[in-house]
Amino acid sequence: MLRPKTEKLELDGAPDLKDPDLYMRNEHHDVFTKLRQSDPVYWNPEADAAGFWAITRYDDIEAISKNPKLFSSAKQKGGHRIFNENEIDENQTEASMISLDPPEHAAYRRMVTPGFVPKRITGMEDRIRARVTRLLDRLAERGKDGTEVEFVDAVAAALPIEVLAELFGVPESDGPKLFEWSNATVGEDDPELRVSDDYMRKCVMEMAGYAAGLWQQRLAQPGDDLISMLAHSNIPNADGKPEPMSFPAYIGTFILLVVAGNETTRNSISGGLLALSENPEQRVKLLNDPSLMPSAVQEIIRWVSPVLHMRRTATEDTEIRGQKIAKGDKVVMWYASANRDEEKWADPFTFDVARYAHPNVPTQLGFGVGQHFCLGSRLAELQLSILFEELFKRFPDIHVSGPVRRLRSNFIAGIKEMPVRLNA
Repeated sequence: MLRPKTEKLELDGAPDLKDPDLYMRNEHHDVFTKLRQSDPVYWNPEADAAGFWAITRYDDIEAISKNPKLFSSAKQKGGHRIFNENEIDENQTEASMISLDPPEHAAYRRMVTPGFVPKRITGMEDRIRARVTRLLDRLAERGKDGTEVEFVDAVAAALPIEVLAELFGVPESDGPKLFEWSNATVGEDDPELRVSDDYMRKCVMEMAGYAAGLWQQRLAQPGDDLISMLAHSNIPNADGKPEPMSFPAYIGTFILLVVAGNETTRNSISGGLLALSENPEQRVKLLNDPSLMPSAVQEIIRWVSPVLHMRRTATEDTEIRGQKIAKGDKVVMWYASANRDEEKWADPFTFDVARYAHPNVPTQLGFGVGQHFCLGSRLAELQLSILFEELFKRFPDIHVSGPVRRLRSNFIAGIKEMPVRLNA
């Protein structure tokens, strides 16, 4: 799965939303604000492809997401990223559910849904809290006497990867490997994560080999983990008859679960702490009223928008806000823009932990919308809630103490390093 690096393009002053440096510099919100006002269905040329329509308004993104017949995520039509998935070497993997349309998408989603039902997620709460406590004990040791510590590696990255290991039924000691592979999979534009094409190929082959071993183990000895669910599920074939999931389809789904189970939660945690550090009055409000935590979690996800975009392909000629869209055109939905849309919120650039404590507030789109709404959203929310509950009990004055280093990506709003101090 050697995903192409982004080719930069000079647009004579017009914004290039494909440019990963725009997001690494955290300049994208200013660009999106201008586009929402002047050109909400914006044509973005590409140096190495045909170009795409950039969709920046909340209502348009919601409508597109709920119409898979007209706006396809299918791999054979290009998939869910700006680049065309059907034109790159996928190492014999098949499309994961994120690059499928109905009815195939629903069949794949049903395979792993039992792993994310409310009863199962609630049953993980004590174990997640124990993990958080252990991670914060370690953080306290590193940060004693006012020492500055790196938060992403110590906490934000560690928690979701340990939870993912539990979902897979593998030892927590396998977590660092899963973390490295996840970074390499989505970090095609960051030279620190994709050191070389050979390194990327090595990561993909290692991940495929690891997944294959789990597949064989669970076929022989099934459990109640996600890998067992995949290995023992049936998928309708072309004739509608159920048959076991193919191994290439399993590999594609495994890669999706590794990325989805790690990237969004990790970057919501780090981005959430950064937002609370930059808005200390909101941290005080949350400390004084812990019942605001569910609202604060939703506001963090809205604010951070950990997945910047998803792509669809028009299956017929159509229009969006009067702009003609041709069959085959790429349509890229920018969640980071939708979550700051002035048509939905009067104060979208205000970080407010109490925002979702009020009725009739628009749902944040950080988890997507429609058929591809994040299956693990409840688990992500639980991790965020527990983490910030325990973090502020232990370190009410924790704050970001220096510049953050952001991921160079047009897909994931990530923070690679973020120094903190535990006391004022």
